[in-house]
Amino acid sequence: MNSHSALFQQRLKSHAEVVEATLADLLSPDLRTGETARPERLMAAIRHGVLNGGKRLRPFLVMESAALLGDRFACAALRVGAALECVHCYSLVHDDLPAMDDDDLRRGQPTVHIAFDEAAAILAGDSLLTLAFDILAAPETALADRAKIELVLSLARAAGIGGMVGGQVLDLAAEKTPPDEAGIVTLQAMKTGALIRFACEAGAIIADADGATRDRLRRYGETIGLAFQLADDLLDLTADTQTMGKATGKDAARGKGTLVSLKGQEWAENRLNELVGEAEGLLAPFGERANILVETARFIANRRS
Repeated sequence: MNSHSALFQQRLKSHAEVVEATLADLLSPDLRTGETARPERLMAAIRHGVLNGGKRLRPFLVMESAALLGDRFACAALRVGAALECVHCYSLVHDDLPAMDDDDLRRGQPTVHIAFDEAAAILAGDSLLTLAFDILAAPETALADRAKIELVLSLARAAGIGGMVGGQVLDLAAEKTPPDEAGIVTLQAMKTGALIRFACEAGAIIADADGATRDRLRRYGETIGLAFQLADDLLDLTADTQTMGKATGKDAARGKGTLVSLKGQEWAENRLNELVGEAEGLLAPFGERANILVETARFIANRRS
């Protein structure tokens, strides 16, 4: 392990810990202004779906893309990252439902609808999606109103009809009619890639960066989003349930097409190397400041869980 890789692992761990603590605070029983009550069972279901470990990769990307552009954005980036993680966790809670992917295991423990019930899982997900925009708009998120509006709009677009939710619709349809290569790329860019793209672009919005910088970070996010899904498809093929903390082999069992099933494992591994190279190229103008994000691209491509 080289020094950059070691620093990356250290930062990934430390960021995950501070994100976990921030989420725990946001999901405490304490009422916020304008709230009437926080029902105990609802909060327990939400916390079960959120406070269960995880790498917190999406908040990490928000925090590191903001750090690339200056140290003074750390507090705001942490809260934006927590908001994004709420959206991500909501999507997992809902995706696991019987009407969706019908999974019993997530991060090595029972999914929310198994630990509680389907109604609790639906409402926990609804709460998390709403909470994400609460966090962005709240006065504790110390950003100019213009930046908050940009973040709300960008996250809504990434999470909604033309992003993650639309991608889930395409994913469900793929069980009946496997898509061609272009269809798989579109599906994955929406369901998985959109939030990762937002995570990287958010750093530029937080830092009020120029359009060229924002576009460069957005394209970096798109590139590592492709790598993330390609690595995930490889793991679905090669990893076991214990390693992943969730069921594996389900896409193949359902007849869903993936780029790995279309083109093979060797092609996928070569393509991952190409994507890491593309990510490095996009970060090159930032010089050594981008070392952590370069290592992030390598980590995503080579992950084992």
